[in-house]
Amino acid sequence: MATKSNVQSLDGIMQKATKDSYVLSDKEEKSYKCEECNSRFSQLDHLKTHMRTDTGEKPYRCEECNKQFSQLSHLKRHIRTHTGEKPYSCEECNKQFSELGNLKRHMRTHTGEKPFRCEECSSHFSELVHLKRHMRTHTGEKPFRCEECSRQFSLQATLKIHIRTHTGEKPYKCEECSRQFSELGSLKKHMRTHTGEKPYKCEECNRQFNELGHLKRHMRTHTGEKPYSCERCSSQFSHQGALKRHMRTHTGEKPYKCEECNRQFNELGPLKRHMRTHTGETVQL
Repeated sequence: MATKSNVQSLDGIMQKATKDSYVLSDKEEKSYKCEECNSRFSQLDHLKTHMRTDTGEKPYRCEECNKQFSQLSHLKRHIRTHTGEKPYSCEECNKQFSELGNLKRHMRTHTGEKPFRCEECSSHFSELVHLKRHMRTHTGEKPFRCEECSRQFSLQATLKIHIRTHTGEKPYKCEECSRQFSELGSLKKHMRTHTGEKPYKCEECNRQFNELGHLKRHMRTHTGEKPYSCERCSSQFSHQGALKRHMRTHTGEKPYKCEECNRQFNELGPLKRHMRTHTGETVQL
């Protein structure tokens, strides 16, 4: 008959044997080693796939466009750009996706999940790329540089918009008057001149504006805020345009010139009034 001490001893032997088998199993699981970087893999196929990151080999080719890939799964995913296949469907809204990762990211728009957190300010983001972009506001990093003037930007999209100042490209066109713009935001603001839309409303007096900047400037008439200060005489102004006009009283600059007599003015208003002396136009009261 087994004694209590014998049973405990047997249990200890079994536990050690089990632990040793796990250690042995771990070693067997990753028995394939990359000679380049010492990474270990449990299967030979995984090692072969990994090796292509070093060799650059891309044995899988798309029959449609001849683009090549290092992994079969990458080729299969690419093929969907040709077939239009979208096998992953959202159960909430039935929107379909060609990649599982895209579906997972989309699901966060329903769940509100924001798993990526900024260590600096604790802001949360639904996508890693959004966190990385946000981090540049803390680091000041501007990795995107204009080849024309060397100006640098934190976002690639901002660089693309800037490039148009060099190329003159204006890809956004108004369907009403054919005026063209370099930025989509500028086109949207312009469209309000046709639609009369004024989406920005003052909570104090209910006056409405077609641009957010105009509302902010208007709000200073209620708050009395004057954030623009003259460095010459400390006069303060509620908007930048007023400061610029004021500065001409110090500099003597007169950028508005009469084409008839070459007389110059420091503001557009006085020039317009002066032009009536040439045209004979009378002011309608």
